[in-house]
Amino acid sequence: MRFAAFLLAVLLTPAPQTLRASVTTWVDAHQKPIVQELVQLLSIPNVAADAANIRRNADRLQQMLAARGFAAELLETTGNPLVYGELRVPGATRTLLFYCHYDGQPVDAAAWKQPSPFTPVLRRGRLEEQPETLDPASVDRFQPDWRIYARSASDDKSPIVAILAALDALKGSRTPATSNVRIVLDGEEEASSPSLVPAIARYRDRFQADLMVIFDGPIHSSGRPTVAFGARGIVTADLTVFGPTSGVHSGNYGNWIPNPAQRLASLLASMKDDDGRVTVEGFYDGIAPLTAEEQAAMNAVPDDGDRMLRAFGVAAPERAFPRLQQALQYPTLNVRGLVSSHVGAGARTIIPDRATAALDLRLVKETAPHDMLRKLRAHIEKQGFHLVDDAPDAATRAQYSRIASLTVSGPSMRAFRTASTDPQVRALVNAIEGVYGATPVQLRTLGGTVPISPFIEALGFPAVIVPLVNFDNNQHEENENLRLGAFFDGIVTVAAILTM
Repeated sequence: MRFAAFLLAVLLTPAPQTLRASVTTWVDAHQKPIVQELVQLLSIPNVAADAANIRRNADRLQQMLAARGFAAELLETTGNPLVYGELRVPGATRTLLFYCHYDGQPVDAAAWKQPSPFTPVLRRGRLEEQPETLDPASVDRFQPDWRIYARSASDDKSPIVAILAALDALKGSRTPATSNVRIVLDGEEEASSPSLVPAIARYRDRFQADLMVIFDGPIHSSGRPTVAFGARGIVTADLTVFGPTSGVHSGNYGNWIPNPAQRLASLLASMKDDDGRVTVEGFYDGIAPLTAEEQAAMNAVPDDGDRMLRAFGVAAPERAFPRLQQALQYPTLNVRGLVSSHVGAGARTIIPDRATAALDLRLVKETAPHDMLRKLRAHIEKQGFHLVDDAPDAATRAQYSRIASLTVSGPSMRAFRTASTDPQVRALVNAIEGVYGATPVQLRTLGGTVPISPFIEALGFPAVIVPLVNFDNNQHEENENLRLGAFFDGIVTVAAILTM
């Protein structure tokens, strides 16, 4: 009986090119309800710290999964719930675990060019082009270059809707899926998923699979379907340089009391050379040169650097890493924020009491969070600073002239990288290639971080990332957006994976 079901599925599954045509035809005919479902989901605020609205998101997503036949439930954690669903396919011999997150980055509502980041706005193009604004409810046909602006429009609610729309499209075109599907939707990814790792032990049986597919991140700037075999890890820290116990008059004490903001600026400058290479001793240790095969794969990635630089309004990249794919193979040291006293209308003529830089270090598989922090601490001490764990007391201030603290500011995450030769991975790549008639862009690693390495380490199955959204989506920034052409193509990509 099981063989008969399998044989029937094979006979009913269309050829790859036919699959693309049938899914595209179905999506074209159902654009309006697909976009409406996305708009409704985007209208629910989803900052991880907003527990009440996060719960509203989780409840809505559970309902959306159940409507597609998933056995859907909320998996309670020590923090926000995971939304889980399982869809069994008769005759399937493979189980796919799909991962997305439904929380979004915090927002500065005043910086958005619309009434609210959670009131989606449809525009005929990029915001920089001053496009016409449209009412999504009054539109029946959406053009590929139109964009929806809202928090999580691209990161990461639209991939969730794309998965569900792909299932609807397969059902509507009478095309069976060929794999069992398990899906886990994370409500704390943008807060480094502190509850996800503990949930592995509690819900281990729900997470078993042959391959994990992470739908996150941007597609290649060429617009071609993209597969990434890994993602960088992260560790974040706050570096504070201390000055006087309280701010003092810059006229009365300038040139005499050391300024912590200037000392912090010098300390940060010591961490990189003029070419953009990190100068912290041992920062790049353990990273072997690429093999000939890895170098060939990286060279095969289209180089669209000039177009991307224009899109981001930057004249030139760091001289140490002229190609983006080259840069992604190494860890980074990034200053993500600076603060010291007051600026703008509230600025005062003082020497401030302290200055703080928020840092993030993006890690590759060969670099561990604790080891990189150790090297950074050693560099700070080498510059003549005494490191403390908290604000220095009077005795410490009397003994040391240069005082700083380096404190971890959030959970860390190791990088992961899956072998591109893994049979399940090759099946996925081949399925996408068959549907589009061209090899997808294949990346050794994605620049961003997803909290997946604990799954791989604890459960032992491979994982890949399949981005579905446009590269210029303002991810994590104000005016985040989704290009609808990328979204509709993403539905086709998910359908290819579902029928691989």
